[in-house]
Amino acid sequence: MWSLIIKGYIMKEIIIDKEWIKQSQLKSKEMGTLNNSITKGDGNLSGFIGEMMALSCLPEAKLLNTYDFDIIYKDNKLDVKTKRTKVAPREYYDCSVAAFNTKQKCSHYVFTRVLNDFSKGWLLGWMPKDEYFNSSRLLKKGDRDGDNGFIVKSDCYNLPINKLYDIEELV
Repeated sequence: MWSLIIKGYIMKEIIIDKEWIKQSQLKSKEMGTLNNSITKGDGNLSGFIGEMMALSCLPEAKLLNTYDFDIIYKDNKLDVKTKRTKVAPREYYDCSVAAFNTKQKCSHYVFTRVLNDFSKGWLLGWMPKDEYFNSSRLLKKGDRDGDNGFIVKSDCYNLPINKLYDIEELV
């Protein structure tokens, strides 16, 4: 694991362990397609891998995988949000939380990115849930994201990676 430092902001690059992929494949198959899934269940595997990456950086964290949050760490209820990618993330890329997930009873979000080939990923950072929604911008389904031209598939709240807190501040 090594860190990529961007203007004082640190994101951690993590080589994905083959065992994480195996465990995540089993969990993904077991889970099936969730209601309201933007990717129709296609993102389950990368989502579970994102959780494994977060666990690898948070000593004594416990994976629970409830509807409301994924990990308990120091009395914090962390929900891990993962995006798949073809390239290493840049500081201005957005993290997203789907609008239908705003009622989850987590206390913090942890954001990750995983390469499509599952060779490596990045632990981008974290933010308390309330602060995230106060700082993010709402995009509606069909909106064109001005930063990258992506057509939004579902209402979501977006925030650039460089606005997140370094994972070391949560540890």
